[in-house]
Amino acid sequence: DNKATIFIKGESGTGKELVARAIHYQGKFARAPFIAVNCGGIPENLLEAELFGYTKGAFTGADKNRDGFFQAANGGTIFLDEIGNASTAVQSRLLRVLQEKEVVKVGAQKAEKVDLRIIAATNSDLKEMIKKETFREDLFYRLTVVEIEVAPLRDRKEDIPLLTDKFLFKYGVEFKDRFIKITPEASSVLQRYNWPGNIRELENVIQRAVIMSDKL
Repeated sequence: DNKATIFIKGESGTGKELVARAIHYQGKFARAPFIAVNCGGIPENLLEAELFGYTKGAFTGADKNRDGFFQAANGGTIFLDEIGNASTAVQSRLLRVLQEKEVVKVGAQKAEKVDLRIIAATNSDLKEMIKKETFREDLFYRLTVVEIEVAPLRDRKEDIPLLTDKFLFKYGVEFKDRFIKITPEASSVLQRYNWPGNIRELENVIQRAVIMSDKL
């Protein structure tokens, strides 16, 4: 099923959103919307309204009807990063989306049908959260129809040269208007390091190096 729910797990910074985008853009829904939502980056009291939308008067400041991220992603893919940060209220609403294929805006009585693929990701141990009753077990099994584990960068060091070239090109063009090359010595240092911050750390290091130097 091209709309099967996909669950991506891996350490922080391993590139889970990149995997989600690759899944979306390599499929037949590539021209459809791809909406990425960081559930840990939106305040808990706002996440529910941002995801599902709200009606006028649903809460203080809701001066008009507004669609949420689920409506924006309709027909395509919604990527829910850091799903372990979602409140129990959001988890309940999400379960309804998965079971009924419909969304109810905050403050609304009527449901709206949606047809989309949900990709969720986390660096949290959801099974441990289930034991502590902070994550719904029924939602966990709905989300993990297809599981993908993204290995940390220290376990796939063969990817470092490719990622390095990608970031050198990106930031070389952005900050220096040209491609910056890396020396063999610098490349060797990158290979020996264990990268606890994974791809995000590598990108940060390359960005700073490009800004500070014309040659690595």
